[in-house]
Amino acid sequence: MKVRLVTVVTLLFTIFSLNSIASEKEIRQVMQMQQDAWNRGDIEAYMKGYWQSDDLQFVGKNGIKKGWQTTLDNYKKTYPDKGAMGKLSFDILDVQVKKDTAFVLGKWSLKREKDNPNGFYTLYWKLLEGQWKIVIDHSS
Repeated sequence: MKVRLVTVVTLLFTIFSLNSIASEKEIRQVMQMQQDAWNRGDIEAYMKGYWQSDDLQFVGKNGIKKGWQTTLDNYKKTYPDKGAMGKLSFDILDVQVKKDTAFVLGKWSLKREKDNPNGFYTLYWKLLEGQWKIVIDHSS
């Protein structure tokens, strides 16, 4: 009986660990897709990483903004062309996955002709309809 319990616990731990590793890989792939889309100048494709909902939250220097469309509109206003967008790079510092949610901490950097703005981000993700989506983005 004791051996069976240890086997079951070990199996469950292994399954959970493999799921967490797979989820982290999927999140990293979404972020790579976003980085590639940004660097092509394709904000709409970049936005596919976000939850398309009025409940999406973006926290930046101008405070908290709600909504996917609001976030898209703000990106388009702030980055009207490829020159303003520059070349984006993400440096992921930490990923923590808990079942159907995840927390990602990292650095972002834009390389542009005249400057190199950079900062940090904290992303809260949820697994929604089988896809990992950013539901809260706090970037500074």
